[in-house]
Amino acid sequence: MSGVRVAVGTRKGAFILTSDGKRKDWDVSGPHFGGWEIYHVKGSSVDPDRLYASQTSGWFGQIINRSDDGGKTWNPVGNDFQYATATHTHQWYDGTPHPWEFARVWHLEPSPTDPDRVYAGVEDAALFRSDDGGQTWAELSGLRDHSTGSSWQPGAGGLCLHTILLDRDRPDRIVTAISAAGAFRSDDGGTSWKPINKGLHSEGIPDPDAEVGHCVHHIAAHPSRTDTLYMQKHWDVMRSDDGGDSWREVSGNLPTDFGFVIDVHAHEPETIYVVPIHSDGEHYPPEGKLRVYRSRTGGDEWEPLSKGLPQENCYVDVLRDAMAVDTLDDCGVYFGTTGGAVYVSSDAGDHWMPIVSDLPSVLSIEVQTL
Repeated sequence: MSGVRVAVGTRKGAFILTSDGKRKDWDVSGPHFGGWEIYHVKGSSVDPDRLYASQTSGWFGQIINRSDDGGKTWNPVGNDFQYATATHTHQWYDGTPHPWEFARVWHLEPSPTDPDRVYAGVEDAALFRSDDGGQTWAELSGLRDHSTGSSWQPGAGGLCLHTILLDRDRPDRIVTAISAAGAFRSDDGGTSWKPINKGLHSEGIPDPDAEVGHCVHHIAAHPSRTDTLYMQKHWDVMRSDDGGDSWREVSGNLPTDFGFVIDVHAHEPETIYVVPIHSDGEHYPPEGKLRVYRSRTGGDEWEPLSKGLPQENCYVDVLRDAMAVDTLDDCGVYFGTTGGAVYVSSDAGDHWMPIVSDLPSVLSIEVQTL
């Protein structure tokens, strides 16, 4: 029977959770890099033994670690991010020019076809690629050099490139999302980019329908239907069926359309999951009830999923990279909270159980099916 490996990044280290296909009994390994912020951990879908971890340190800078044995041991790999700052500026919160800074690596995205290719999204918003397993890195500078780049402003969490979607069948297609600049797409491997924000509306910016300036929290797509994109925005759940060229709102009957995370069922491209949060100022579940909402129609119609989740006095958050799915026949859904709990549903969300309950605040969840 196949098994799963769940990689968890937290405020104070990484944890590796493993189970067989039943997903009832779990082995917990960690903390790896104990005491350090691990913003993101993700494994390769090509090489099941390969994982990458983003370690943030105020003393030693940004460190990329790689494991080639499923997370048992780790080694730092090339961290030569040549992040140009001298000739670039972007807008600060007050609209004044601000130098680009290299604050952290938010997201690591291994190639779906090449075990040695991996992408890194960083703050301030830039995209890097390595073709040698993380030993050396080069910026895909066409993104940050886009004609709108000087107008990008940070969101509350910084000017972070947090989403990288790769297309197995169209290797030159890359979709990224930046808070608070918006979504961008390249169809030539990262050389040139276009904003894909038509249909987004954001109150509080000078032009609420602007080409850029929208605070996108996360984008997800099913690997078999990569022109259908689902977005959790700073207010609004959105859908695109043309690769991001246009968007429409699908928030429907959600109790609130604010949240950070969105994901897609492994075998049902029209089944999507979100975790609504009370508001942009109150980052906790409505009514203190932790509920995942599922739509089986690609949006608009949503049902709450709460069996096994705390339904009173629960005031945790679920961050943008803290949900994932596995590819077993009965699709498993996973998410982690800022309260240190990691939950699993082995029946696509109908029932939930905690894998662990007292980790440090969870920053990211990723799954490999073994």
